Amino acid sequence: MSVEGLGLGAMQDTHLIVFGLGYTGAAIARAAVAAGFAVTGTSRDPAGVSPIPGVRVIAFMEAGAVLERASHVVATAPPGEAGDPVWAVHGAALRAAQHLRWAGYLSTTGVYGDRKGGWVDETTPVAPGSPRAVRRVLAEQAWLALSGRIAVDLFRVAGIYGPGRSAFDDLRAGQARRVSKPGHAFGRIHRDDIAGAVIAAAHNHPRTGGRVLHLSDDRPAESAEVTQAAAELLGIAPPPLVPYAEAAAGMSEMVRSFWAENRKVASAATQSMLGYRWKYPDYRSGLAAILAAEQV
Repeated sequence: MSVEGLGLGAMQDTHLIVFGLGYTGAAIARAAVAAGFAVTGTSRDPAGVSPIPGVRVIAFMEAGAVLERASHVVATAPPGEAGDPVWAVHGAALRAAQHLRWAGYLSTTGVYGDRKGGWVDETTPVAPGSPRAVRRVLAEQAWLALSGRIAVDLFRVAGIYGPGRSAFDDLRAGQARRVSKPGHAFGRIHRDDIAGAVIAAAHNHPRTGGRVLHLSDDRPAESAEVTQAAAELLGIAPPPLVPYAEAAAGMSEMVRSFWAENRKVASAATQSMLGYRWKYPDYRSGLAAILAAEQV
């Protein structure tokens, strides 16, 4: 199908394709529209996507036609056992996209593996400790293959939270657990700061080359601390403290793999490179903003 057939006409100078309009991708798309981009988002099921003003939604398999004229792309989908889904389907179109200037890939801080509670920064070598993390590193390498021709940013993202996906929701549903594992502190990032950082990077990047950017707030904290703070903000009693050894018995393998790794992620260099400061530099400011927005 041609670009004209998709109703896109002559592209604006800054046309962003968002691969994946999930929780984070939709926020990026909204921020991009506000920043003046023409925005196309992809979905496996376009009919099931809630409308986003200013965003054209197309089927994932149709994105190749739009890539012919896009200036920016950002990918949010995780790799499966077969690798990165965008590269599997659209790799040739990405390599041939003559107007493309920038690509962003949302990866994970899990590529660093277990650091025994130590800090990692944007220069720390990866050390993936699970098959999922290995797949992430391979996906990063696939995107970096474009960096000789365009700018490529790898966003290594910490634990994502925001409206509809925070400790408040678990508490209200009666599903929150306050698991105690002293010393197991980790960073988080508010959904809106992910979107803000991605748009800042899309506007402020070198002509070519790859960058590692950390999307993690300024205050790593233990899970139990966050749950307690959320309960206090709601004015309810926090759930009882449960030792990790006891809680682990009921955890899935994926959840236990999260608790098995311990690292803190520095992001000062990222914020400096992008000229962007976190709107929510710690979980307390992020939770407070979520609650305030609910009460408007």
